[in-house]
Amino acid sequence: MNVFTTKAAITITCHKRITPYLEQEVKELGFTIEDRFITGIRVSGTVNDCIKLNLNLRCASQVLYSLKQFEAPDADAIYNNLVHYPWENILPEGVHFSVTSNVSNETINNNLFANLRVKDAIVDRLREKTGKRPSSGSELTGAVFNLFWKNDQAEIFIDTSGNSLARHGYRKIPGLAPMLEALASATIYATRWDRVSPFVNPMCGSGTLAIEAALIATNRRPGLFRTNYAFMHLRGYDDAVYLKEDALLEDQIIDVPGLRIIATDYNERAIENAKKNAIAAGVAKMIEFNVCDFADTEVPQNAPGVMLVNPEYGERLGQVQELEATYKRIGDFMKQRCRGYYGYVFTGNLELAKKTGLKASRRIEFYTSTIDCRLLEYELYAGSRKEKEA
Repeated sequence: MNVFTTKAAITITCHKRITPYLEQEVKELGFTIEDRFITGIRVSGTVNDCIKLNLNLRCASQVLYSLKQFEAPDADAIYNNLVHYPWENILPEGVHFSVTSNVSNETINNNLFANLRVKDAIVDRLREKTGKRPSSGSELTGAVFNLFWKNDQAEIFIDTSGNSLARHGYRKIPGLAPMLEALASATIYATRWDRVSPFVNPMCGSGTLAIEAALIATNRRPGLFRTNYAFMHLRGYDDAVYLKEDALLEDQIIDVPGLRIIATDYNERAIENAKKNAIAAGVAKMIEFNVCDFADTEVPQNAPGVMLVNPEYGERLGQVQELEATYKRIGDFMKQRCRGYYGYVFTGNLELAKKTGLKASRRIEFYTSTIDCRLLEYELYAGSRKEKEA
């Protein structure tokens, strides 16, 4: 079987609550959604289709090509089902491989044991068929296989991505508590930004939101920043297919005349790092970086757009008390400087968000790490609300 030309189920995973935005991206690439769940979606296709998905998706984590589903009450069943699989048709001679897993089975309490049984099955099969033992380890630099095992049902995948797609590859200096790039993209997708009007990002930190906005507006895809994927280390890989998809990434970049993306932070070092990240992403000339208090951020008035801020949430009582004043100032900034805009506050502390003094028109659910977050939308009328409605 040549997995590059044989259709099978493809599971595309993502972080919790990002699925609607991943689904939107996958549909735009021409795929039909067959199933959706809290941390991903499922489509059908070949590993050549996986190449396209890996290079283009902003919100995804892994692109998994299904090889086999089977019953597995215990770890021995994992081994016994996989030791007879024709791994010699999947792995070229001399290729390093790794195993990852997502396991919920009462017979084991350590995922690493499940990984080991998969690895043993692959190694024993290849040693029997080729007389040579392949190299394996935890580094995701070669071929990667993923085991999903829940209760007594298991599925083995080729992980065509390797290292997570959620990190887009341009951010060399992350800064303090940076927003994951995939989450930043999903957050921007969730706003009402039209990708041509101003995008204003006070408290920009390492610049992730502003950079992702520039990448989205100009249709620059994450594949531009990465040169190694797990699919490159499989038997049957054709470099010409990858190079064709890679060339399309350059061809589909668009210019947006007059687009203004403004990013500010009071920390000079943060702005320096954000500029370096923007240079790595190829969008430094598109973003106006400035060092200033967030309340002094320029908000263009000729073409109302979007203002998006991701303030601190506060983990200790003293921090929360200090941040109450900050959130009140954010509310004042939106009321006084952002009239005609849609204002957005991304926060993991809804009690602090109340201090803005504004009522959100939408509350969009997200997660960052293990924190339950909301993207709060505020419609900031240029005049009175009655005038707007009239």
